[in-house]
Parts: sequence; structure tokens; C-alpha cells
Amino acid sequence: MMTLRRTTIAIAALAVAAAGASGQSIADQYQATATRIAAAALSDSAAWNRIAELTEKFGNRFSGSQSLEQAIDWVLAQMKADGLDNVHGESVMVPHWVRGAESAEMVAPRRQNLPMLGLGGSIATPAGGITAEVMVVTSYDDLARRAAEAKGRIVLFNVPFPVTGEPFVNYGNTVRYRSGGAVAAARAGAVASMIRSVTPYSVRTPHTGGMSYDSTVAKIPHFAITAEDADMIARLTARGETVRVHVTMSAQTLPDAPSRNIIGELRGRERPDEVVVIGGHIDSWDVGRGAMDDAGGVVAAWQALRILKALGLQPRRTIRVVGWTNEENGARGGRGYRDAHTAEAGKHQLIMESDDGVFRPLGFGFTGSDSAFALMQQVGSLLNVVGAGAVTRGGGGTDIEPTMALGVPGAGLTTDPSRYFWFHHTEADTVDKLDPADVARCAAVLAIVAYVTADMGPRLPR
Repeated sequence: MMTLRRTTIAIAALAVAAAGASGQSIADQYQATATRIAAAALSDSAAWNRIAELTEKFGNRFSGSQSLEQAIDWVLAQMKADGLDNVHGESVMVPHWVRGAESAEMVAPRRQNLPMLGLGGSIATPAGGITAEVMVVTSYDDLARRAAEAKGRIVLFNVPFPVTGEPFVNYGNTVRYRSGGAVAAARAGAVASMIRSVTPYSVRTPHTGGMSYDSTVAKIPHFAITAEDADMIARLTARGETVRVHVTMSAQTLPDAPSRNIIGELRGRERPDEVVVIGGHIDSWDVGRGAMDDAGGVVAAWQALRILKALGLQPRRTIRVVGWTNEENGARGGRGYRDAHTAEAGKHQLIMESDDGVFRPLGFGFTGSDSAFALMQQVGSLLNVVGAGAVTRGGGGTDIEPTMALGVPGAGLTTDPSRYFWFHHTEADTVDKLDPADVARCAAVLAIVAYVTADMGPRLPR
């Protein structure tokens, strides 16, 4: 009871401090500014157009690729042309996995091509490929019970992504077969493993993503097929048919390659050494064009600074936009940012990431102290101007978690998740999947949160 009382008193004191001499709350103090920012963001489709230009000019931007580095050069040049401050790249070494030629075909009980994607980090098959009978399992427990049947076979993990429930929770429950399936299958004696693509909706489009090996278990090729084909194979085997698949993969892992995190700023007028960070990741998988995942997050954050600059809004603290590299298959960019800025971690007011697709924004999740959360709820109320005022506990992301681990409060933009995993890590991740008005709303949310947290008087308590 005493602890609760102290916390309540502390939060009340912070609310008084946040109101300042005028007696206004943060919400009242910045409501007119938030309305101006939202109106500017929604006045055109500049953010969507820039996503289109970036993704169609350079295509996918996989770590180690020339297209990623060319895209980084272009963004840096455009940021300088926009008049942003301190524009530069920060060096990071990244993994370099190359997919190469690959294919899969069902050869019995009849011949049929199987659209497929090798999973990032997989080894290649032998030069002539692998042909083997398929064993269908529905879980790791199912594989363990029937492990004696797996030797010499290709194991198919046919684990559906639920179509109801919270999509990101469902993803977490099914993606583990993508990340660890090769190890479990190899331990049982399989010669290769394949998964049902991790998605609740499919038009016979395979989904890629990262996977891992265990040094104590033999490495076997690991790839994804479509949900439709996984179900077909499961039905065939359930009827007593013997299904055989031929797979050929030429993937290879090359030495680490140089890349960069993108940095651009709007310098603070009073406390320029204190920073609010917003951003997304500039890399993508090597399929599609990475519009949703995550050119949209980078561009929405970049657009936020362009909006503030156009409106002549210079906050007390510096706002820094970051385009992290290598989120998809190594998270080196997030760790590289932490390492480059550890000495100034205490000067970070907030770090915020957008990596859930720039669909209709709902609000943001926040990770920090109770008293900081109380302040961020006031900030969040300003987002009602674009229908995105939901502030929840728990926010972060792959790129910002290393810096958050140093004690920096973190937030993640929350968007409508209903279609995200339809296109995630596929050839279908293109700009047409995004609504220009939703992208503009996301830019408005990032601009409002960044400006208010950078300009308000109090520091977010650690």
C-alpha cells in the first residue's frame, strides 16, 4: 500500500510538472499543434509516393545486396536534399545469404510444381537435388511420437496459422516451425524439411523468413511451400497415397558484408544533445519489394520530420530518424545503433519503431516506468485527431530492443494487423497493398509523438 501510494503521488507530481506554469496538461498544451501536424500529413500522398519510388527504383533490399546499398545511398541523398540535419550512414557488418536457383516438385503420386521459397540461412541440397517420400506432421510433439518414421524422408510441418485471434500472437505460435523445424526434422533423421507457409491467407504464394541450425545436429535444407499445397499433401497421405517430392536449392552463405544504418535529424533548439528516435528498417527479404516490411516504416518516420520542418516546428530536443539495416536476418542494425550510441543512452528521451506495416494506425504500445506511461497516455490522447489514440502497455521491436535494454523508454507503432501476414515475406509485398491515407495517418502519428515528447518540458522518468 505504501509503494502504491508513493507511485500515485509521483505520477501526480509529474502531471503537475508536465502542465507547466500555464496549468495546461500536455494534451491541452499541444492539441492545436497536433491538429496542424495531422492536417499537413493528410493533405497529400507524399509518403505513399516516396514508398513507391524507393521500392520500385531499387526493388527488394536484402542484406549484403547491391540494391540495399544503392537504396541507402539514395535515401541519404534525398534526406540531405530535404534539408535534414546530421545526415549520415553508420557502418554495420551484416550477414550475406544468397538464395540462388531453387525449385520443388511433387513427383508422386503425380507430377506437380510446388511454388516454394528457401528459408533464410538454409544450406543447399546436393547438386542433383533431393528426392524423398514426405512425412506430414502437425506439431513437434507429433514428430517426436513418430520419429522412427522420419529417417530418410522430407518432413512437412503442416501447422495452420489460425484465421481468428490476434495475428501477432498466432504468428508467434506458428513461426517456431520455420525457425526450428530443420533441427527437429534432422534430429529424427530426415533428409530435408519443409513448412506450410506462415500465413492465415494464401493465393498459393509461399512465404520466406529466417531459420536456424543447431551445431550438434546435421544441417538439412529447409524451405516453405504454400498453404494450399501443404493441405493437398496432407490429404493425399491421409488417403494412403505415397507422396514424393524433389527439391533443388543452391543457397549459400557468404562472408559478412558492409552496410549502414541511415541517420537524419531535426536538431533541437534548446537541448540538442537529448534525442527522440523514430524509424523502421531499410532492408527487406529478397522477394517482393519490401514496401510493407519495412520501407513504409522508414518513409513514414522520414515524412514525419519533413512535415515538422515544413511547419516550422523545431522542438526543444533533437528528433532523429533511423533506417536500421539487417532487421530481417540478423538484427545487426539494432545492435550496431546501440553500440554506436551507448554513451548517449542516458540522453535518449524515447526510441520508437514502426515495423508492423503502415496500415491504419491504432496507437502505440509503450514500455517504460509507470510515471512515464502516465505521460505517454497524455501524448496518446492527441492522436485521436487521426483515430489512433490507443496507448497500451508493452511496446518495442527488433531494432530498438538493444537500446531499450540500456534503460531507454521504447514504443512501437500499432496498426491494423488484419492483412499484415497475408503479404509478409512474399513476392506480394508491394506498395499497392498500402492505402495512401493510412500511410499519411502513420506519418502523422509518428510526427505528433516525436514532436511532443521532444518538446515537452519533463524527461520521461526511467
